[in-house]
Amino acid sequence: MSIQIVSLGNHYNGLYDTEKTSVVGLYLRYILRSQDINESHPVFKVYQASLRSEDRVGIVAYECLDLDTFSCDLQSSLATLAGADIVVLNFGVENRPLFLEIKNNFAPLLKQIFSHRQSVPIIVLATGHRDSPSCTCPMCTSDRAMTVSSLEGLQLAKDIGLGATYLELLSFNSFYLKNNLYYFRELLEYYIMQTMKNKSSETREKKKNKVIRIQPPKLEQPVTMPVLKDEPSRYNTDIRKLLDQCHCVDVHFCTADLNPICGAHRVVLCSVSYGFMLLFDLIPAKEIHEFNLQETVRTYLSVYQEPTVSMNNTPVRVIVKDVHFHKCLPDILHFIYSGASQWQLLEHDLKEKLKDDEEADYVSHIVQSLLNKPGTDSHSGTPLSLSESIGFFFNNTSLADVVFQVQDTKIPAHRSVLAARCDVMAAMFSGSYMETNCALIPVHGISKDTFLNFLEYIYTDTVCPASIPEAMSLMICSEMYQVSRLQHICEGCITTQLQSMTSRELASTSLNVVSLLQKAKFYNFGSLYNWLLHFVATHYQIFSQKQEFQDLSGNLSLNCAVLLFLLYHNYMLHNTDSKDSPHIFAFIQVYYKRGKGSTALWPLSSVYDVSRVLFLCKWIYV
Repeated sequence: MSIQIVSLGNHYNGLYDTEKTSVVGLYLRYILRSQDINESHPVFKVYQASLRSEDRVGIVAYECLDLDTFSCDLQSSLATLAGADIVVLNFGVENRPLFLEIKNNFAPLLKQIFSHRQSVPIIVLATGHRDSPSCTCPMCTSDRAMTVSSLEGLQLAKDIGLGATYLELLSFNSFYLKNNLYYFRELLEYYIMQTMKNKSSETREKKKNKVIRIQPPKLEQPVTMPVLKDEPSRYNTDIRKLLDQCHCVDVHFCTADLNPICGAHRVVLCSVSYGFMLLFDLIPAKEIHEFNLQETVRTYLSVYQEPTVSMNNTPVRVIVKDVHFHKCLPDILHFIYSGASQWQLLEHDLKEKLKDDEEADYVSHIVQSLLNKPGTDSHSGTPLSLSESIGFFFNNTSLADVVFQVQDTKIPAHRSVLAARCDVMAAMFSGSYMETNCALIPVHGISKDTFLNFLEYIYTDTVCPASIPEAMSLMICSEMYQVSRLQHICEGCITTQLQSMTSRELASTSLNVVSLLQKAKFYNFGSLYNWLLHFVATHYQIFSQKQEFQDLSGNLSLNCAVLLFLLYHNYMLHNTDSKDSPHIFAFIQVYYKRGKGSTALWPLSSVYDVSRVLFLCKWIYV
């Protein structure tokens, strides 16, 4: 055990003393034989000594002889003073300026610091002798201007309050030194023993309360925090799959005698080539300044004019006029559906197919002329990716073959892109459903902004929800259409935004975390649900003060409900195979009985309905 003593002031009396000293310093040097003295501190001289070896009582004393240096490092000085177990105020009876400084500056400071620790002993120590007793007559002020009377010392101790003790000793010369130290030693060691008893009783009380108080289980975040999945992009694979499976084909390439070669999709072809835009009348010929491109399209391709008016979703037929070109067309389409960037692979495939380098170069030249589209980002000069190229058709009526009616808004789209990126859409447009041949499809239960965000991801492979509620709505939409990667992106948006919020923001936000937890449970978002459960348990002191938690827990004590919730959650973490209610109930009931009667843990005096709390816990977790 260690006792901290802070000594302020000195007993320097001008003519009688040659140096500034304090009684505490003399006591430590001459009585306790302290050799461990640290003078490097800017304010205090620090002594360390042992009172009794058998009691293992350590004394750490901080001595500040010159009160002017106390404010050199005010923050550190106040912290040292606030941590004191015993305080000694020193002044000489003939050093009135020091007495007045203690009275005017340090007495109010001590009252403020130790107002909540009134058991800290404060010793007001006056040293020196007066030549004659001071006159107490109100008319005689000359003596009081020079010396400090005993009555003034006693009044200072009373003004400080807190049980301060006034002690007056004679001068510390060689004659009185031994007796003075004896008197001071008896008083100081008495207070040291009292302080030791108080500290021992406080320690026992803390241990006793620690045994009674049941702390809620702490969930270690690195161990229990669920790891959310990060699914890689499948955009290029989805588009290539569209070509292989021939979903929603709206173009048939044919030979000159109308024999079919293969199917394709206009939105993909036009996304990589101005030539196909010109072929399908997406842009007028006058906007194409490259004459070679127009000549290439007229020479090698043409749209067959059907004799009768076809339906909206009937594929158009494109005649391939060159024999070598239509022979290599499957390889060329695979090249286009891969992003039209792997030229070396295309040249290799053409040479393998034609077995003639000149013919392969001839077909490669046709493809280069046909795909004469800038295809680059005007700012960076780099080729656009397939998702960026197809993304230009997002919410665009060009080549659109389906319209979604969402609330009061009509949103155009392309069946081929939807079928490639969403299996539910692929089944809807290729099966025996009403939507298969329907041009206008109503969408219910989803807001316009959420559905636009969903289509933006379908076309561009990227999305950035503006808020946590919008991310949750988009996640529900992605679950309806079974787009798993979008679900994981929304999970990441929700968790990232929640983790970036400070405790103050969590306390002041209007975001309803209970509603998020309810939706995650209802829609079976297992990873997000477990993450939110841990997040709520980790910050339960913040969330327990919110209205949604009060509504959820009914008339139960919220502290009790949260505690039992954590106990139940901790039980489930360690007993994942057992969900037997009686065992869980017994587990919670043990803590309930142990905590009963402890006002620190159970703030209400009434008996709690543990079964209702258990029901609440099961609703949240199971």
